[in-house]
Amino acid sequence: CPIRSSCLGKSAQEKKFSVTYYRAEYERNIKRVNSKLGRYMKGKRQSTVEPVFGTLTQFMGLRKVNTIGLAQANKVMHLSAMAYNLKKYLKFERKRSKSGAGRLDFAALVKSALQYLFGTCIKHLNSVPRFWPDIKKAP
Repeated sequence: CPIRSSCLGKSAQEKKFSVTYYRAEYERNIKRVNSKLGRYMKGKRQSTVEPVFGTLTQFMGLRKVNTIGLAQANKVMHLSAMAYNLKKYLKFERKRSKSGAGRLDFAALVKSALQYLFGTCIKHLNSVPRFWPDIKKAP
């Protein structure tokens, strides 16, 4: 073959091509990803969602989800998202003024999020969470 060296390179002796039953679906997906909308969505995903997953896996220890079922895995992801957002909020909160009202609002936010996730397990709590000892219960 006159173009053998350009196809195989210097060390390869043969080149294999495989055609699967799903070739049409592969080509349709490649066309969709390479379209203008596909490139836009890829850029949007890379700038919004993927850094969060990278932070969760690399720095917060979420390498795998050790639960059974989608409902339990969903709870783990909700808790991970809460932890990520709490870290961002606390980093942002340090830059702002040190008023007690913001901390009360934050404690109420944490309580409502935990009630949403765990339902009746948390509903018996009538006070502000214990990790805020200097804050009294809001009237």
